[in-house]
Amino acid sequence: MGNGIKRFYEFGAFRIDPARELLLRSDELVPLTSKAFQTLLVLVENSDQVVPKDQLMRTLWPGTFVEESNLTKHISMVRKALGQTAQEHGYIVTVPGVGYRFAETVRVVSVNGIPLKEAAVDPGPEAPAPAPEVPRKRWAEWIAAVLVFLIAVGVLVDTLYHRPRPAEPLTEKDTVLLIDFLNSTGDAVFDDTLKQALSVSLNQSPFLNVLSENKVAATLRMMARPEGKLLSPDLARELCQRAGGKAYIAGSIANLGNQYVVGLKAVNCANGDTLAQEQASAAAKERVLDALGVAAAKLRGELGESLATVQKFDVPLQQATTSSLEALRAYSLGRKEAGEQGPRVALPYDLHAVELDPNFAMGYFAVGYDYFILGEVGKASEYFTKAFELGKQVSEREKLTIAAAYYQSVTGELDKATQTYKEQIASYPRDYRAHLDLSIVYGQQGQYEDAIAEVREAARLAPDDVATYGVLSYDLLASQRVEEAEQVGRQAQGRKLDDFVLRQILYTLAFLKNDSSAMEEQAAWFTGKAAVENSGLSLESDTAAYSGHMRRSQELTAQAVDSAMRNGHKESAAIWEANAAVRAAGMGNVAEAHRMADAALKLLPAGQAVKIEAALALAMAGDTARATSLAQDLNRRFPLDTQVQSLWLPTIEGQLALDGGDAAAALNRLHATASMDMASIQFLVNVSCLYPVYVQGEAYLAAGNGNAAAAEFQRILDHSGITWNCWTGALAKLGLARAYALEAGAVKVKESTGGADHATDPAALAKARTAYQDFFALWKDADPDIPILRDARAEFAKLQ
Repeated sequence: MGNGIKRFYEFGAFRIDPARELLLRSDELVPLTSKAFQTLLVLVENSDQVVPKDQLMRTLWPGTFVEESNLTKHISMVRKALGQTAQEHGYIVTVPGVGYRFAETVRVVSVNGIPLKEAAVDPGPEAPAPAPEVPRKRWAEWIAAVLVFLIAVGVLVDTLYHRPRPAEPLTEKDTVLLIDFLNSTGDAVFDDTLKQALSVSLNQSPFLNVLSENKVAATLRMMARPEGKLLSPDLARELCQRAGGKAYIAGSIANLGNQYVVGLKAVNCANGDTLAQEQASAAAKERVLDALGVAAAKLRGELGESLATVQKFDVPLQQATTSSLEALRAYSLGRKEAGEQGPRVALPYDLHAVELDPNFAMGYFAVGYDYFILGEVGKASEYFTKAFELGKQVSEREKLTIAAAYYQSVTGELDKATQTYKEQIASYPRDYRAHLDLSIVYGQQGQYEDAIAEVREAARLAPDDVATYGVLSYDLLASQRVEEAEQVGRQAQGRKLDDFVLRQILYTLAFLKNDSSAMEEQAAWFTGKAAVENSGLSLESDTAAYSGHMRRSQELTAQAVDSAMRNGHKESAAIWEANAAVRAAGMGNVAEAHRMADAALKLLPAGQAVKIEAALALAMAGDTARATSLAQDLNRRFPLDTQVQSLWLPTIEGQLALDGGDAAAALNRLHATASMDMASIQFLVNVSCLYPVYVQGEAYLAAGNGNAAAAEFQRILDHSGITWNCWTGALAKLGLARAYALEAGAVKVKESTGGADHATDPAALAKARTAYQDFFALWKDADPDIPILRDARAEFAKLQ
């Protein structure tokens, strides 16, 4: 490896000093282990020639047998140091089955920097280079070596090496980009891990605004650059500028003996000037996170953040994350996969993180969030609860995030969730996720205008996050602003954003326009996608029931249940069973309602969503005892849950009162839902069948109040953007016909309600006939044996 000649090698922006084993990029040290440096040196000294693998291994490990994987690992380390991935051919080219070739042109310069030749290095013998001039004071050489060492280990104090504060510090309006750490330790545990830890550390700051991974990915796609590769300084600057950033922050880690050196540098994206840089050292691997936290806190101050907020929002990294580097690495990989592949792929990593560290609060939150997005709300609640129990030690930002999710999804205290999200926004006004989640909570309370305002702010802050488009389009639909919802969907598609919520919205928009081909196109998107196929099948099941095709609806429900079970989504399977049970009860098929409610409860006896729908189904099917028992259990287990107490229990108990023939008691109980009977339903993926409105319409019919009943059923028909393709939308047409018939005096009300026969009103009678005909037109080819259809035909016959 060399012939005794003291030389510097140069290629591109890099310079190699073989004598001191230094790799420099534009006169800045690039950390490399000794063995990785020697690997690079062999390739550089033999540039433009293929170096066989066996020759490389004999040179690097003379007289020792090593596995080929050791060579591969060091080649990878060198590529990372040079900012190259394995797929690129800028520096080191893999020659399959042979070895490696260094493809960059290499120049040789003498010790004093005078070029000797511009051509590629000739590996053959060459005349000795002139000896460098010997300094008059030999101790100066020793001092220089000491200074290099001090800089490398990060202990050179400002009195020896003054770093001026940036001429233009960042402001609260500026955004920074985090790029991957340069890991030259050879220890894979630091890969991805330190970037994730730095993100946690910097995101504690209310001053800094870190560019989201979604925005980074979207910008790379716009630049036609592959995602997941290490960014060179030039590419980082370009990406940063295109994404509207002010600076990028690069990190590095190297080891010198037992010492680990962590370096951070903030670079102005516009001109490449260094804005700030910090280094810290750790005496052991277990202390690296501490060192990184110290360096990050100092960097925040260097970038212009006030000392007061740095001190207030600076929880030590081991406390904010985990003391286990292995757990943090699993978590980091999970977050990476969540952004690239979705929660289904991320879930095993996140589960492994909490297995490695059972006290990892944000690890539990990540698992809960994965399950929540996958529709497994019960499992999500378990992990959110564990995160909340451990959440006192995390950073302020994460503490608020965990608490809000706990109140929203576990206790169901929507007022507390609202307040917590508002606190989070007050401290971190540019946190788009807090705005997005607050909009969802507003939707769960039926406050759609407030929801739209918050999600629009989220979309402004994160225009490349697909979730903002799904939530905004849903809220617009719920407000009957159909054209605006369509426009949002087109905007998402224009940005090449896609997910199953957006596809559900597009399916629903096609349904509302009666565009069967567009519905088929959206339904086909779900096919074969393990995580969401069951959701698509359930949508189709609802559509079949809406048109009175109950046998087809049951077949699709069975397929949805089978798909969910086959892919490990037991809770989703149980919910689809329970949902179908309510639907069957509403259609008058009592036996089927009992069967499906039993199947749902057998699959998931303790599930909140399953118990809610099973209780309503059994109440509608006349099983008062079991429905009452389930309602009492829900009241006991969820005493603080806003939707359980203000929406579901009043609806179930109102239906039970109707079963008992007490319409007045039913109406009295149902009035408790007035403040939020239009709310979105979390466990049904935002769809609401407006059950409280439907049951209230039935109660007014039983009470003999045709006018009031008609108003309730008309409310359902006027809010198709909330009900989507739910069966209540179809049966509201029949309910309206019955209400008009009651108004016309053509229906006798039960004696127990105090009603009486009335003289027939011809105008109202005509309205009733028209309404019945509208319902029959919708169900023109419905299954003929549906009990409620038989009843409707008999009722219509009496009006002739």
